[in-house]
Amino acid sequence: MLIKIYPENPNPKAIEQVVEVLKKGGLIIYPTDTVYGLGCDITNQKAIEKICRIRGIKPEKANFSFICSDLSHISDYIKPIDTATFRLLKKALPGPFTFILNANNNVPKLLSANKRTVGIRVPDNEIAREIVRQLGNPILSTSIRDDDDVIEYSTDPELIHEKYEQLVDLVIDGGFGDNEASTVVDCTSGEFEIIREGKGNLNSFV
Repeated sequence: MLIKIYPENPNPKAIEQVVEVLKKGGLIIYPTDTVYGLGCDITNQKAIEKICRIRGIKPEKANFSFICSDLSHISDYIKPIDTATFRLLKKALPGPFTFILNANNNVPKLLSANKRTVGIRVPDNEIAREIVRQLGNPILSTSIRDDDDVIEYSTDPELIHEKYEQLVDLVIDGGFGDNEASTVVDCTSGEFEIIREGKGNLNSFV
């Protein structure tokens, strides 16, 4: 199923439809402020396992991120952070960053068996954040960026739908996506280390 949602003013009925799919253990592809993401409800173990099968990886080895709606939402899943980290998150979010932080016990065991960290995203995209608000907990997310040179397949929602319609329950057309992923920043040691350069420019905030 492909549904159109406008990022400037997401239709509440359409958001409800997406949330229903997630609550039933469905998979969605949705827009962010970077590339389109493949996601599910983080509390649904079977849905997480489905994403892992699509990706060809084991849950405990996966580097998924959590899409949260705001800073207060993040604090439900991480250990307390120092003032410098809090200030950085406050300045940089919502935005095209994934911040790696120390996970607390609320992170599903399936995802934290061998890891004590979690990647957190608060994208500057109202569709993604509104879905999370209505759902009541984060979406587990991985980008659908393709490894080949046909960029349109990961930026054009209609082509994304064609490619993934047999694998996911719903694709949101929120307009053309970006082809540059988020900047990944490790904040677990008190220092800020860039793991992957992406769309976000950390120097603007440090």
